[in-house]
Amino acid sequence: MHTSTGQLTQMYLEGSAQLDCPPNLIPTPGQYLYAHAIASDSPLPVPVYFYDSAPQGFRIAPPYPSNWTIGSKLTLRGPLGHGFSIPVTSRKVALVAFDDSPARLHGLIPLALKNEMETVLVCNPPVGDMPEDVEVQPLQALGEICKWADFIALDVARENLNQLKEVIFGQWQLSAVREAQVLIRTPMPCGGLAECGVCAVGIHHDWQMACKDGPVFVLKDVLK
Repeated sequence: MHTSTGQLTQMYLEGSAQLDCPPNLIPTPGQYLYAHAIASDSPLPVPVYFYDSAPQGFRIAPPYPSNWTIGSKLTLRGPLGHGFSIPVTSRKVALVAFDDSPARLHGLIPLALKNEMETVLVCNPPVGDMPEDVEVQPLQALGEICKWADFIALDVARENLNQLKEVIFGQWQLSAVREAQVLIRTPMPCGGLAECGVCAVGIHHDWQMACKDGPVFVLKDVLK
């Protein structure tokens, strides 16, 4: 883990923003940085996630604080937590934004395409500006897509885990999927420093902290 400063240097129409920062602070998809605007009176930093590569740093996924603008200087700590890891043997990849924007999954797209993996993005509403090799499907197609995929990456809010579980066991068998990982979105006020427990997730009848044990977990572990 490293600490340094960075600066927002560009903002894009789809909501991402370029963050110039040292290379050792760039997170992998699913990991996060803790960021705090130097001039802000907000007491807590916020997690920012990888969206895409960029010169001098990387593009952060939306949303981020509305008072961050081009030129904002940020104090940074990270990379933090565990990110996604696509098995090298995967050939069919599904990226599923269960209840929000697929922005935090976007960084997996170039990794999958580079390794010639068929890639489907499942989300509502439909999104534009996708590579031609990426198929986009609505959430209504989730059952069939998950039967097709041999690796699934999901993004879901902690409060919707039970709803996700109902969908999974109602439409497809988790055992048929070689591997599935899930990014669980939950408040992480301490960023792993204080073990405050606010971001606790039930795993194997025990509690793990999303800020340091996640925010990406093995889906089977979460749903047991």
